[in-house]
Amino acid sequence: MIYNLGSINIDHIYRVPHFPAPGETLLSDSYSKGLGGKGANQSIAIVRAGGQVVHIGAIGDDTLWTRDMLADAGVDVSGIAVLESATGHAIINVDAKGENNIILFDGANVLVSEGQISAALVSAKAGDWLLLQNEVNNGPFAAKLARAKGLKVAYVAAPFEATKVKDMLPFVDLLSVNEGEAAMVCEALGVFEDEIPVEKLLITRGSGRIAYRDGANRYTQPVFKVEPVDTTGAGDTFMGYFLAQLDAGKAPQEALRMAAAAAALKVTKKGTAEAIPLMEDVAGFIRSSPPKSF
Repeated sequence: MIYNLGSINIDHIYRVPHFPAPGETLLSDSYSKGLGGKGANQSIAIVRAGGQVVHIGAIGDDTLWTRDMLADAGVDVSGIAVLESATGHAIINVDAKGENNIILFDGANVLVSEGQISAALVSAKAGDWLLLQNEVNNGPFAAKLARAKGLKVAYVAAPFEATKVKDMLPFVDLLSVNEGEAAMVCEALGVFEDEIPVEKLLITRGSGRIAYRDGANRYTQPVFKVEPVDTTGAGDTFMGYFLAQLDAGKAPQEALRMAAAAAALKVTKKGTAEAIPLMEDVAGFIRSSPPKSF
């Protein structure tokens, strides 16, 4: 079982010919609204990868549809609080190349209480996973509580803040960062990459490959080359699939391959949570598309 203390956002997505320059007023090509947030995306990815997940988070009382969409996807929503606050939202610009830039408003995502987290983890058992990222509050509290109960803690250090990472690392089993973030962790701690003090380290490298360290073992996974339509949520899709596979007892190399394929397939479609692929589609994609570095 995976417990995910994660954000729930309303995504406002604008497709634009290019990202606006300072002072520029730009007419968008299209607009859509849907469910997003790193946490919600990860939870849906976990379910679509065949895993089980309890989502811990918060929304406003005027957007119950966000909770309903998670429930309809198969996510256990018993850990989601409904508050008298605005639900978090994101303004997402997607350019003609499928790249994005994002403005976040945290809203209810940073109002998750310690009592709510404690209640959600009552049924958690040793060996379960707790998944965390930086779009919600009380991450260190949740990590300490999870560790005390014998859970393994996975932490996606995004949006990146060096101070938050330093506070979290003593309670983290699996740290996920990109190459630039890994360098900032090393600078903040005064260590080399191999000395980052976690058992499992997942790094997305700009060279088109994913590096994974699990104790003394090292793994590398090339990305799958595709024509991107919308890269929003690709990292969340990867992490949800990867953790679901680890939780199911799959070998790290198999988990990496499945996660890389899921992320590649996701970016070929418009949208965020709704574009996260199903397991059978990912398996078919792997059979037909061997990975290539680029």
